[in-house]
This record gives sequence, C-alpha cells and structure tokens, in this order.
Amino acid sequence: MDASKVAELKLFVDQCKSNPSLLHNPSLSFFKSYVQSLGARIPPDPETDKGGFNMTEPGQTSEAKNPCFSSGDDDEIVESDIELENTDVVESDNDPSQKMGDPSVEVTEEMRDAAQSEKLKAIDAISEGKLGEAIDHLTEAIMLNPISAILYATRASVFVKLNKPNAAIRDANAALEINPDSAKGYKMRGIANAMLGCWEEAANDLHIASKLDYDEEIGSVLKKVEPNARKIEEHRRKYERLRKERDIKRAERERQRQKAEQDREALSAFKDGQVIGIHSTSELETKLNAATKTSRLAILYFTAAWCGPCRFISPLYTSLAAKYPKIVFLKVDIDEARDLAECWNISSVPTIFFIRNGKEVDKVVGADKGALERKIAQYAG
Repeated sequence: MDASKVAELKLFVDQCKSNPSLLHNPSLSFFKSYVQSLGARIPPDPETDKGGFNMTEPGQTSEAKNPCFSSGDDDEIVESDIELENTDVVESDNDPSQKMGDPSVEVTEEMRDAAQSEKLKAIDAISEGKLGEAIDHLTEAIMLNPISAILYATRASVFVKLNKPNAAIRDANAALEINPDSAKGYKMRGIANAMLGCWEEAANDLHIASKLDYDEEIGSVLKKVEPNARKIEEHRRKYERLRKERDIKRAERERQRQKAEQDREALSAFKDGQVIGIHSTSELETKLNAATKTSRLAILYFTAAWCGPCRFISPLYTSLAAKYPKIVFLKVDIDEARDLAECWNISSVPTIFFIRNGKEVDKVVGADKGALERKIAQYAG
C-alpha cells in the first residue's frame, strides 16, 4: 500500500480517537458500518444524544446485549438490543474472598455459645449502622461455628448492605451448601444477583426463597427483578425459535442443493431426444434410477435385429424420442442382453414397457403404432 495513503489513514484514525463524533458524519457511514461489523461500539452522537447517559454506570436504564438477531439472505445473525431497567445495579466488587470457616472442625457447645454471642454483637452493630464491625463479629462467629448456615446467610445480608454482592453470593453459597433449604441463603443470593444485574438468577433464587419463607422484602425485590427476567426469557425463546427456523431453512437449502446435484448427475446419463441403447442389467438400473430421480417417464423397448415388426416400428420409436425429449427412450436387443430379456419375461418382440418411478405402469406388445403413440401422449401429459 502506498506510504502516503497509510500516513493519511493513520492521521484519520488519530482524529477519530480524539473526536469519535466524526464517525456520525453521513459521508462516513460506510466506515462506521464496517467498524461496527467488527464488534466495535460507537459512542453516541453528542448532537443527537445530549440527554443521554453512561451505559456502563449503575442507576440508569441500559440496553443490555442479548441474543436478539435478524436473519438476512445470508443467514447472518446480527445482535440487537433489549432494554432493561438497571436502576439498582451496582459495580461488581472484586475484593479478596472473605474468611470462610473450616467445615471439618468439630464444634463444641462452648464454641456454639461463643458464636451466638458474636452474632448478637453483630446484630447490635448492624442496628447502630456499624456494618464493618458487624462483619468482624460474624466472621468470628463463623470461625467458631463453621457449620451454621444462618451465620453465613446473616453475614451475606451485611455484605448486601455494604454493596458487595459477590461477597454476599459467596456467603449465600456456603449457607446453601450447609442447608439446601436455607430461605435466607436463597434470599440473599437473589438480592445480590439483582444488584449485579443477573436478573434470571435473581428471580430463580427469590422465587425459591418466597416458597420457603416469604417476606415483604422478597416481594419488593421480585417486583423489580421479574420484568427484566421475563423480558430476557421471552427474548431468548423468540430468537431460539428464529435460530431453529434458520437451521431448518439451511437444511432445506442443502437438501435442495444435493437434489439438484443428483438431478444434474442423473440428467448427464440421458440423451434428450435420442434413443439410448441398453446392454446390461446394471446399465438399465442406472438409467431407470436416473429417470426416477428426475421424475421422468421411461419407455423400455425390447427388439431384435431379425424381427420384421421391430423394423417396422423402430423408425416411429426414434421419431417419438425426438418429439418427447423429456421422456427417457431405452432400447434393448434381446440377443445382445439375454439376461435382461429373461428378467423381463420377454416372450415376443417388439414389447414396450412404460415405467414410472421404477415401476411398470403399462406396456404395448406388437407393432401397434397407434397404441404406442396414444400411450406415450397419455403418460407424457
């Protein structure tokens, strides 16, 4: 590529980096479309989106990427957007994992009592808004009694208050591993998933929690979660159906392509408008199979060189082949292909069979020109 053109291109890219709104110029629509086709995201036009919002920030309505697509002629799947209400979504917390208890520890009565005491201190700290202190007390309680699901679930509830959903999910998982029927474990994990915008997971956990031990907080969160979860589910089902329809269309096109290929191969075995001589059983099978694949009528004429009536009707048979080029006209000399004559039980010549889809549908015995012409006209229609 010319060095000067490369330099110009580099300058243009640098201008786009410093001012992405250039890409919204109508004259550059072709370049914008190309960049988007590579998966790039173009910032909104400040001139037409002055009231816009940061799509990555919590507390705003977002258009989350979901498997929406439209099918073009080439079956390309193009993702579209689905609008979700992300008002209460928070930034994902990436803190190191909190201390977790050792479930193999043998817990004594004294340890249980001490853990309960730490839990009560944590509850007092929560009531005073000292959430960090509450976490410390609950962590100590978990170390003392690591087989208590309620301690993990309670600490999860504090992490939710601290806007640390991932930490809350780790504790909720631990609670549910100890007690698969922990209503609070499902509730806290559901709320934490909602905080992360994992709407379907949140709805699933909250529904289970409501069945185990319903409270108003669960109902309140579900009212916010369910609309998003329902949109995603309906969206997915709709486009799973479209994908299935696309695959069916592809399969049908492939079937038609293969059939067309088979038809071309079959047609190559014919000589439209001419009589084809048959000399063996395998050759006859090939021609009859080809006629079946192409939905053509086949006419099989058994003759002999010494037969006077055959010499009488043969010119007509040849002229009819030219008149009906889409019919397969075959001819067998019984002296050259005795096995075929025996297979078809030929007792006299000329004998002419009409064959459709591999099956005999009619025949003419003897040099009856009128009957031959009538039957060909009948079956050709």
